[in-house]
Amino acid sequence: MSPASSANGPFGAWGDGAPAAAGRPHFQQQLRELEQRALGGLDIVVEQLDRTMESLAHQDIELAEMVIADDDRVDGRYMEVHQAILSLLALQAPVAGDLRLVAALLHVLKALERMGDQCVNIAKVIPLSGREPPVRHDVLERLLRMGSCARAEAVQCKEAFATRDVVLAEDLVRQDREINRLNREIFRMALEIGDDPDTREWAMHMILVARALERIGDNAVDIGEQVVFVVTGLFSEFSDSSHLMGPQARQTPKP
Repeated sequence: MSPASSANGPFGAWGDGAPAAAGRPHFQQQLRELEQRALGGLDIVVEQLDRTMESLAHQDIELAEMVIADDDRVDGRYMEVHQAILSLLALQAPVAGDLRLVAALLHVLKALERMGDQCVNIAKVIPLSGREPPVRHDVLERLLRMGSCARAEAVQCKEAFATRDVVLAEDLVRQDREINRLNREIFRMALEIGDDPDTREWAMHMILVARALERIGDNAVDIGEQVVFVVTGLFSEFSDSSHLMGPQARQTPKP
């Protein structure tokens, strides 16, 4: 290395970082594309959830088996985007807002992968009761309402993240309260369902379904928390999915 180049450093005169700066727009474009791919994974989850609830409503064992087989799509999206983010980190050094977005996307990927897993868990329960189980329609109706709420949360958390809408993200807590209420109600109904062994067995299976739907809602709330983190630089946990920690938790950024 010549004395002049040594004095100037690897980035040009006075070490001004010109080549690195020139690469930032390309990096940010790649990051935007990865965000779109990650959020697109939530669309796959919603499709999975729709088929899961349809199979539950009609005791459709074949459709439940399709849900299980199709989980590879969710896992594939998770692995694809996760690996791409790690590769991007190896080539770039994101700072400030870009770094927050990278961290948040990794959380989003994990949450959507778990949501897909919960759809599979429900689909695996459906065949256990056979093709003509002793269904209690009051319990099934509440489960279908839970599914509708979980679907709405999955759609809303995607929109909140894509638009960086903190208010929309925080509103997920309101919907999650309804899911939690229905979960408790189904549990109580299952315990009081009577003495018929087949009916009691079906009810125990439905407790597992309700728990899986509640977890899908929880993961949607987790994605909402990441919206707050990306926008403010603070992690603000939506405490117990029942009340917000308060605006004071986001007044000053973390160091």
